[in-house]
Amino acid sequence: MKYCVSLLSACLLLSESALAQSVAAPLKPIQKALSKVSADNYKAHVQYLADDKLQGRLPGTPGYQMAVDYVAGQLKKSGVEPAGDKGTFTQEVRLRRAFTEPAATMQLQSAAGQTTVLKAGEEFVLYPNPEVPRTSVTAAPMVFAGYGISAPSLGYDDYAGLDVKGKVVVVTREAPKQFPAAVRLYNIDVLTILQTAARHGAVGVLLAFPKPSTKLPNFSRGVVSVLGPDGKVRVSRSYAGGQIQVLGAVNAATLHQLFAGAATDTASAFATLRAGRAASTALLPRLSAAQSSRYQDITSYNVVGKIPGSDPQLRAEYVVHSAHLDHMGIGAPVQGDSLYNGAHDNATGVASLLEIASAYKNLKQKPRRSILIVAVTGEEMGLLGSAYFAQNPTVPKEQLVANINTDMPTIIAPLLSVVALGAENSSLAGPVATASQMMNLTVEEDPEPTENRFSRSDQYSFVAQGIPALHIKYGNKTADGKNNLSEQVQVWRAKYYHKPQDDINGVFDFEAGKKYAQLNFLLGYQIANEVQRPTWNPGNFFGQAK
Repeated sequence: MKYCVSLLSACLLLSESALAQSVAAPLKPIQKALSKVSADNYKAHVQYLADDKLQGRLPGTPGYQMAVDYVAGQLKKSGVEPAGDKGTFTQEVRLRRAFTEPAATMQLQSAAGQTTVLKAGEEFVLYPNPEVPRTSVTAAPMVFAGYGISAPSLGYDDYAGLDVKGKVVVVTREAPKQFPAAVRLYNIDVLTILQTAARHGAVGVLLAFPKPSTKLPNFSRGVVSVLGPDGKVRVSRSYAGGQIQVLGAVNAATLHQLFAGAATDTASAFATLRAGRAASTALLPRLSAAQSSRYQDITSYNVVGKIPGSDPQLRAEYVVHSAHLDHMGIGAPVQGDSLYNGAHDNATGVASLLEIASAYKNLKQKPRRSILIVAVTGEEMGLLGSAYFAQNPTVPKEQLVANINTDMPTIIAPLLSVVALGAENSSLAGPVATASQMMNLTVEEDPEPTENRFSRSDQYSFVAQGIPALHIKYGNKTADGKNNLSEQVQVWRAKYYHKPQDDINGVFDFEAGKKYAQLNFLLGYQIANEVQRPTWNPGNFFGQAK
């Protein structure tokens, strides 16, 4: 069903003719709910969550627990029911930070039997294994598998005719340009590469950086995964089970060594890849590598609340409003400050969640479906809390119908236009158009497509589980008509993003925050009231079984 509703932007009044065409609740309750979204309350939430006493909300710290308690208390105050573990507002998330011990080794054995020992940290690095303390491969044969993509439905397969069983697969980290951005990002994600290699029988993966100027990954702060109740890894961005014994990265010089004596050289292989064709080939050297891992385990929490729906049948289905609660804690000092408060990132997103909850408190007739308010942990560690919740929700997984995520709305100027990241993939584009019209907002294309924002925040965890999802961001429209907000944001980002300077003393437009929360409320409300659950667009990549 399509919605056709108009709203006078100044006073949020719906016309009777538009109302007659809407499935929304009666006029007065909607107005009352919207009016209860408060810029002052929004600011108060941000002030608390970004206060120095929370010490940057790093998961596993007392400061993060203070944030959890605050959000749970605010949800309870708004009449939201607990929907976490065992009747509480929290879902336990067990985080494991894994470190590679300094004694990691890698060596190449040529076809003539000569051995070359590579330098750790300079020519190679090995990823820590979050589940097995020690892993190795010995004299394993190697193959070059291009981008590591196996997608016959897209007309491309690096593994076609390539025997990788029991071998180490070498994959370039250069990105293919022939695919749409969303398809490209999914296929070159490290986890997808690992899963693809494992599916074809590989025992190891080396990620190769072909540009000499590219630095190898730095794992000095460890790599974080999520453990299940059985102690096994449930969520990881760099672990796909026990078959892959070694995951490493090598620099450009080492990549050239791997091609020594091969049927093609790196220049020819990469020219073929850039032309859109697979360039897979056997490599002659054999690889021996070994690493040991050590672990630091901590317990963190997602916060989960429920607003029950009003329909006897549809109330068993859920629309999820999410935002990440964590930030980066205390880190490297910048201009003498080492406390990363995360006011914009993402105290503002959590403030939006809390104001959405307050709107529902003042809505006597709840929507047909139920609403989940979910503040997740571990986003800064790799979307871990949202991935765990999307895989293991506290309600039946098949009953999650949509996700609306809120991550750093960047409220530094009046909100005049928006970008609905991901809405183009599903029927969610319809409610976005209607809710934006109601708020007198223009819907625009992403002004920063190269930022790959769709895959970089928690909505992507739900998409990976087949659940239509989106993330509302600022558009480019400005009050002075220059329509260059994205340029202003780039300047702001250089000064504040992931820096201690992102505190309550920075640049804020809390009226924009209020409007943002109202928009997300209207969007979720429509989806929750629609009889038909959201669907992927026909033929959409994310809607297809993978």
